[in-house]
Amino acid sequence: MPSTKTVDRPQEAVTVAKRYLRRERPLSASVAVLVVAVFLGTFVATSLVPAAVVGALLVVLVRAPIIKPRGTVRLRTDDDTDSVVESFTGVTPPVLVFQWGIANGVVTEDGTVTYRLSYLFGLRSVEATVDTRTPHMPDGDRRIGLELTVGGRPWSTYLVTVDTRDGQTVVEYEYTAERRFGLRRIPQRIVAKRYRDEALEAQGYVVVERSERYSVVG
Repeated sequence: MPSTKTVDRPQEAVTVAKRYLRRERPLSASVAVLVVAVFLGTFVATSLVPAAVVGALLVVLVRAPIIKPRGTVRLRTDDDTDSVVESFTGVTPPVLVFQWGIANGVVTEDGTVTYRLSYLFGLRSVEATVDTRTPHMPDGDRRIGLELTVGGRPWSTYLVTVDTRDGQTVVEYEYTAERRFGLRRIPQRIVAKRYRDEALEAQGYVVVERSERYSVVG
């Protein structure tokens, strides 16, 4: 049976996630404001028909799914490997801080965790679901797979490897977006870049190396 529970979330990380949210929402809204401004400017300068054409083209441009990010990250922490594996397979995986850090509620069922998120001043909501897999690896590595689904659609996957080097725990993960995004998501990603390392550091992880790539299609 599904169960709703109060989650003991790392408060320093939650604080960072909420700062991200406060800056991301107005910046993302500015894309819509820009489209409306261009539409109105075209209408004033010409007439309704050209303005409608320009507005429609802008909407298609900002919403068209053309960008697909992926990357690799290496982290270091003083926590032992068992604690790290537990955190990545638990209700609040460190790499999903911008989901659980701003969630209004959490539901767990059969190893699957769902974060309930609201936006547009609470008028709309969406569910982000995490499916965690821990395949047995014969080489002794501790590996974890996280599959994130948002609104019932695949969103991203994370392949995590946990190891010990020089007395410290090293975490390496590769993330891949499972869907392409439009230009309207760029402000969101800009703000996320500003806070993602800080959010990980708030959970005890130091970012040693990060590599990000984007594929773009027309």
